[in-house]
Amino acid sequence: MLLEIKDLKESVFRPAFRQGMKTALWLLKLTIPVSLGVFLLDWFGVLEALAVVTEPLFRGFGLSGKASIVLITGYFTNIYSVIAVMATLDLSVREALILANMCLIGHALIVESGIQAKTGSSPWRMALLRLVTGFLAAWILNFLLPEMPGKIIFRHEVTSEGFIPDFLGWLRAIGITSLKIVVLVNLLLVLQRFLSELGILRWLERPFRPLLRIMGLPASSSFLWLVANTLGLSYGGAIMISQTAEGALSRKEADLLNHHIAISHSQLEDTLLFAAMGLSIPWLVAPRFLLAIGVVWLRRLELLYRGIHRKQAV
Repeated sequence: MLLEIKDLKESVFRPAFRQGMKTALWLLKLTIPVSLGVFLLDWFGVLEALAVVTEPLFRGFGLSGKASIVLITGYFTNIYSVIAVMATLDLSVREALILANMCLIGHALIVESGIQAKTGSSPWRMALLRLVTGFLAAWILNFLLPEMPGKIIFRHEVTSEGFIPDFLGWLRAIGITSLKIVVLVNLLLVLQRFLSELGILRWLERPFRPLLRIMGLPASSSFLWLVANTLGLSYGGAIMISQTAEGALSRKEADLLNHHIAISHSQLEDTLLFAAMGLSIPWLVAPRFLLAIGVVWLRRLELLYRGIHRKQAV
């Protein structure tokens, strides 16, 4: 028994915590400066000024100018910040639903594109893909959605108490977020290594293989796809970085998965947050899932074309 515990310590806990702390610190180096930048831009009114400039563009997607404040905030922060801003606006259910899909696809662009760059995909390509797909989703939804009477179910006013109290509030929030990143990243890597040591990962992958085949994804990405869709790209990315570094997932396989989860991730937690506002779960899940499948198959066609073109050149 003592030998087994010692073996687990050497094969699971020690390497998991080593990789987990390295990844968590790297994530914090991205998250904290970006979050501080958004806080300062918001406090000094820059985000509101941007919303005025972008209002004509957003009208073509069924959104008002005030919705752009939410989207701009979402591009640099997380879904919790998006919810907080949406709660201060008088949005219709239809507008909130279109906006929610855009934010679910395009939130935390800098941090999450940086994570995907660590696993074989171009960060610029991932960011552009999410921006374009978000606006495509908005255009489709604006065309398909019927008129939806009513407003999102809660609204409260945010009042500033001065720079120092607001800054201290930001420090509290980023402190909680940082703690969550360190704890969850390490726990996920321990779980992944523990399941791998026991051979449970292979068993978990089997039920998802037919679905992954339809989505154009390799069977080896089953566990990572599951993690990304339940816990999100940031935390799932920690395991992806570890598995790619260890060779469990090739860069091509990781790139295909990245194209999918860039569009469709955190289908559990983030979806439920918007559902709590009274938004329809099917309309929050289906557009991202279907667009992600289309994006992966387009990526496969692109790679096939490049391969043929390369052979012809030789």
